[in-house]
Amino acid sequence: MNAHSASTAEKEFLIRNSMGILFGLSLLKLLIHLGTNALASYGLFRDEFYYIACSSRLALGYVDHPPLSIYILYVSRFLFGDSLFAIRLLPSFAGALTVFLTGLIVCKLGGRKSAVVIAGISVIFSPIHLAMNTYYSMNSFDALLWALAAYVLILIVKDSSLKIASARQAGGLMSWPLWIVLGIVLGLGLLNKVGMLWFGLGLFVGLILTANRKYLATKWPWICGALAFLIFLPFIFWNLTHDFAHIEFIRKASMLKYSGLTRLDFIFGQILLQNPVSFPVWLAGLYFFFFRKEGKTFRILGYIYVIAFLVLLVNRTSKAEYLSPAYPMLFAAGAVLIENLGNRKYWRWLRSALPALIIVSGLLLAPFVLPILPVKAFMKYSNFLGMAPPSTEGKELAELPQFFADMFGWENMAETVARVYHSIPQDAQTKAIIIARNYGEAGSLEYYSKKYQLPRVISPHNNYWFWGYGSDDLETAIILGGDKEDYVSSFDQVEQAAVIHCNYCMPYENNLPVYVCRGPKVKISEIWSSLKHFE
Repeated sequence: MNAHSASTAEKEFLIRNSMGILFGLSLLKLLIHLGTNALASYGLFRDEFYYIACSSRLALGYVDHPPLSIYILYVSRFLFGDSLFAIRLLPSFAGALTVFLTGLIVCKLGGRKSAVVIAGISVIFSPIHLAMNTYYSMNSFDALLWALAAYVLILIVKDSSLKIASARQAGGLMSWPLWIVLGIVLGLGLLNKVGMLWFGLGLFVGLILTANRKYLATKWPWICGALAFLIFLPFIFWNLTHDFAHIEFIRKASMLKYSGLTRLDFIFGQILLQNPVSFPVWLAGLYFFFFRKEGKTFRILGYIYVIAFLVLLVNRTSKAEYLSPAYPMLFAAGAVLIENLGNRKYWRWLRSALPALIIVSGLLLAPFVLPILPVKAFMKYSNFLGMAPPSTEGKELAELPQFFADMFGWENMAETVARVYHSIPQDAQTKAIIIARNYGEAGSLEYYSKKYQLPRVISPHNNYWFWGYGSDDLETAIILGGDKEDYVSSFDQVEQAAVIHCNYCMPYENNLPVYVCRGPKVKISEIWSSLKHFE
């Protein structure tokens, strides 16, 4: 056996030897979330109710997100149902697959077992990844698709660097199927969340600034981009036919909901959200791509991160979590560098001490992102550590951080509204609707509508505004929130019928009055356009 064959056989053996560890880490990630969901004492999250409502109204797009995650949820609901465990099943698997892809990236970058462990542990105990895989949203699939795109790109770069190919083959003939795969992944990423644009922009800049620019002389990167655009086209078409609603949503969210965020929040959030102890790992990943000889081949991945970081930084109101999908590839690269450093005599402790410290810090932070502690126990724990996370939306908080508070009070709201609805005369019930202020209220009332026999729910918030108000033959409206004086000019009779109370929910959802409004003075069709609220 020649030296090249021996070296290849050794690498294949090392990769196979790492697979058991990688499967174990992926299983650990999966079990963390399946266990959390199975034992959950908290309820569904506000956004989950809205996603469920969207999946009952399939479309090419929605005000606040592209449609892919909604179609996935539609299939999931068809197969598994609407329970909390069922709704959160696929995000759990998405998190496990993200860990698995991170390990594959480690192997392709030349890492061995200890690097797989460091990278996998970094992803598993990243607070933001724990949070995102805890509930259903587009974010779980966003991280997965970024990791998959990074892995495919590494395969393309490695193919290009093979010396056994001719110059023409290295220019693209061998790797053209991978460019097709990358185009599909990028397109699906865009159809899931528009933040994948920053991956695409970084890829283009990276192609220009690295030796991989030779690909630009071939047709395959352009076909890749065209394919991604084609897959993304339905959402573009939806916006063209809906007055660019998504752009309006982003603009208003930046001006209002996220106006309190600063660039310093974004910068320091990168350290906190990924786990402060993991900071050396992903920083080492950046160093690996830009300054290490073995990493410079894959420098294009470093440019993808830097470009995404700069784009989000320039936008003053970017949430720190928007960059989170970029970190698995940095964890992978950093783990390889740390493993190599750990081969030196005085640095061997790093390979075991660092993952141990990440696990300890991750466990300490886990109760802030996983609903695993009873509420009173969580409050004691939070007070003991002196940590009280603020609301990223500038909302007033009570006992719980917003992420947890938005899991409380929804069924009680539905039950209270149901009592009001069933208290009105039966003949009036047939021409009654419920008007909710936001998609959380509307979505939760719809979710519990069968259990409590509720009528149609409407709201002017985000996509509920496009779903409309039904017919104009409205006689009675049950309205949540506001003051009585807000409605006396629009109805002949306004009566406060109840107050919604909830424990641990967001303060603006507590002590919420419920009004029964009869005899509308104007048709709802005449005022609906003025009620639109995108945020």
